[in-house]
Amino acid sequence: MTDLTETGSAERFDREQIEALQLSRLQHTLAYAYARVPLYRRKFDDAGVRPEDLRQLSDLAGFPFTTKEDLRTEYPFGMFAVPQERIARIHASSGTTGRPTVVGYTAQDLKTWASLVARSMRASGVRPGHKVHIAYGYGLFTGGLGAHYGAEALGCTVIPMSGGQTERQIQLIQDFRPEVIMCTPTYLLTIMDAMRHQGMDPRSSSLKFAVCGAEPWTEEMRQELESGLDLKACDIYGLSEVMGPGVAGEFVQSQDGSHIWEDHFRPEIVDPFSLDATLPDGQVGELVFTTLTKEALPIIRYRTKDLTKLLPGTASPGMRRMARIGGRTDDMIILRGVNLFPSQIEELALRIPDLSPHFQLEINRPAGQRMDELTVKIEPREGTTGQQREAAADNLRKEIKVHIGSSATIAVVEPGSLARSNGKLRRVYDLREPK
Repeated sequence: MTDLTETGSAERFDREQIEALQLSRLQHTLAYAYARVPLYRRKFDDAGVRPEDLRQLSDLAGFPFTTKEDLRTEYPFGMFAVPQERIARIHASSGTTGRPTVVGYTAQDLKTWASLVARSMRASGVRPGHKVHIAYGYGLFTGGLGAHYGAEALGCTVIPMSGGQTERQIQLIQDFRPEVIMCTPTYLLTIMDAMRHQGMDPRSSSLKFAVCGAEPWTEEMRQELESGLDLKACDIYGLSEVMGPGVAGEFVQSQDGSHIWEDHFRPEIVDPFSLDATLPDGQVGELVFTTLTKEALPIIRYRTKDLTKLLPGTASPGMRRMARIGGRTDDMIILRGVNLFPSQIEELALRIPDLSPHFQLEINRPAGQRMDELTVKIEPREGTTGQQREAAADNLRKEIKVHIGSSATIAVVEPGSLARSNGKLRRVYDLREPK
């Protein structure tokens, strides 16, 4: 089989060629996982399916899902498909909501990962020789090291700053003059605001490209960052259970959603509630991934909890795109029977000129009441008057009611009073008393 990881020629394949490659690799992956990972043998047997039952791509819908809970149950190394001596690196989640999820990589996995991050970066405008300032966290989190080795594979000069220490981030950007920054969009917003507070014009920095990921962000946030920093900002998508950053990347010339590198991953969209069927392209649901080339940790139909839809490819026509992540099923707020996501509030707030991107959502149930209440705490733009703030709050309240269908209290707070991102930003605070 041709090694498309090295050549990148799959980016020029048409849809028929991509699907033929996927079928071949998927048949191998199912057999490989069944033979080497006891969990998959049990799951397949319980579901009454065997690897040879996959004769066409649509047959994948008959195989069981993998969930984060599966990885936690098999903690730490029960999902690995190779002996320990072949594991070249281990990453893990923070484990703040339970046992961490542990992922492993062989030397070939690391090579593949680096090449796909490099492919994503190149799509986003990064070129060999660029200096790349990496402000994703290093360590067990996949963001920092994933970006690091991808940038090196592309032939860039890496500045491995990691997250936090915002003043030092700015100093190094001034001194080293990188063309590229890689971080979460909310942390880039923090850096931009801190530049302004230091009396700098963020548009005068050397930065020309931002490759942002690890959290959902809206088109309005992209416009905020691009206009504030005078650069091009593109999305990079990934999650540690599937590989890390670089599962999909956005092309700078189109900026119309991330193309999934389908020579290495087979995506599906499923109804997040019924899970009964794979939904057609263009319909919103939960994103599910099957890996096609991983050695240490093959993943079959992993439920990402990310909500999106699949669209035809544009800049790389054979590869499908994913629309921007609209939210996560575990971030969804159910308020008086209405489903809403933090990204919806961000989108509406940034359409109001006097409101900033800095906001928090608080859910509470006052004593003696049966209904939950949502308070949106949001900062105004610098220099707005009290009257302008009141009008902006009233505008946002109306927009939420019209576009989301729920009532909310809007609290316009003092500029700089809300927590800033040092990596991934917490948006939702549940203040309800435990039942």
